[in-house]
Amino acid sequence: MRTSLIPCMIGFLARASPACAKLEPNYTSPSGVQIFNPSSFFNTTGPWSLMSIAGNTLYISGMRGIYPENSTLAPVGLTRVRRAYQNMVALAEMAGSDTNSCVRLVVYVTDMFRYRPMCNQVQVELWGDDPNRYPPRTIIEVGRLNDDDIVEVEGTFWMGQD
Repeated sequence: MRTSLIPCMIGFLARASPACAKLEPNYTSPSGVQIFNPSSFFNTTGPWSLMSIAGNTLYISGMRGIYPENSTLAPVGLTRVRRAYQNMVALAEMAGSDTNSCVRLVVYVTDMFRYRPMCNQVQVELWGDDPNRYPPRTIIEVGRLNDDDIVEVEGTFWMGQD
């Protein structure tokens, strides 16, 4: 019995290791702020980073509806809004956090009437129907976003105790 578990455990650990691998910062400031630009994500389009950790708090830059695998925008509408949120959540999970640890969202849209309902729908998909579980959110209509995009979502997440 014991010998039959060893191959099973080795197979499990081999599959689990990439997900369990610790994300390494690209830079750590003298004050300990860690800056991250995971190589498995899209490249930034300017002098900014995808996320940072200061103390027990994770800050994720405004995420757009870009497919990380090929750096192209998702189709306009719900698909793009959902992809923006998925990108934010994927980065949070890479850093060791999750949606239940989100402490604040800031959402920028270019048309409040059109895109706010889509943001609401995606947030219900991610956080469920219980309004007591929704993180605080500010949603702001702006005149324009990078590449004439429609939505950008930034998140702040709790990383837990040291």
